[in-house]
Amino acid sequence: MTANRNEIRLALPSKGRLAQGALDLLADAGLRVHKPNPRQFKASIPSLPGLTVVFQRAGDIVVSVRDGSVDFGITGWDVVSERWGDNGQVVALHRELGFGSCTLNAIVPESWEAARCMSDLVDWQRETGRTLRVATKYPNLTQAYFGRHGLEDIRLISAEGTLETAPTIGYADIVVDLVSTGTTLRDNRLRVLEDGLILESQACLIANRPALKARPEVLAVARQLLEFVVAHLRAAENVALFANMRGESSQAIAERIFSRSVIGGLQGPTISPVVTREGSNATWYAVNIIVRKDQLAQAITELREIGGSGVIVTPVTYIFEEEPLAYKAMLAALED
Repeated sequence: MTANRNEIRLALPSKGRLAQGALDLLADAGLRVHKPNPRQFKASIPSLPGLTVVFQRAGDIVVSVRDGSVDFGITGWDVVSERWGDNGQVVALHRELGFGSCTLNAIVPESWEAARCMSDLVDWQRETGRTLRVATKYPNLTQAYFGRHGLEDIRLISAEGTLETAPTIGYADIVVDLVSTGTTLRDNRLRVLEDGLILESQACLIANRPALKARPEVLAVARQLLEFVVAHLRAAENVALFANMRGESSQAIAERIFSRSVIGGLQGPTISPVVTREGSNATWYAVNIIVRKDQLAQAITELREIGGSGVIVTPVTYIFEEEPLAYKAMLAALED
């Protein structure tokens, strides 16, 4: 049930792998968090004056969003999937915020040479007659995944802190935990099962469904958050290119551009006449296009092939759509 309050709240991770990433994302999107005292658990976003920022543990944020004590949260998709429940109170506004990437995996000791996939664990349990002991912070996801692989009879061992030592110490046989670089696994002589991928995760933006449906001011903030975050994420993948080009007309220039594969722009190029110095008989045009960063080298080559010169590359801060697809998806989800 949505809390009876006028304040609109956004929960951010107070510490851990997602904390700085959330602050950086919001700042880069023009939604800088103002926290005058680092020991305070409340802050503000000056560009969103109706919003209060609170700081919680990443695992608690989804619970607060679910019960309505906060309206929005940025946390990992792993804890959302584990804790969001089945009552439909949590809406995922944006699944991929571009930081905090990791995977949730089934992990075994390197000494288990015969255990390469989940079916090998089924064989181990049948041959030994023992119940497999699994140390994890994700009991719901683990139980469901192991059940799908024929391992309903397992003993889940809840643990906080470091899990990698569980097989060595002996209180668990295997581990289900997050993996990012894999360095910690190698250091502890562990490895991921070949089919042990349970979940791919990164930071996400979630919201409380009843608050979105009952409070227009919360829906308005949701739109602002999505507008700027989506526009920034889209822009971060692209750069703007400016080039000068000789041509008979802007249409002739456009035809040359469209004959190439990556320099067509978003909807098309912007082409405008260049005012040259007196005495010049050449007709010059300025071309402005947006291209993906990973296609920059090819784009410069293509521009040169059709006569482009003086190519300038600049970063893009925002690319706003007519209406964010994420916002349309949110409205559709609220009708379900």
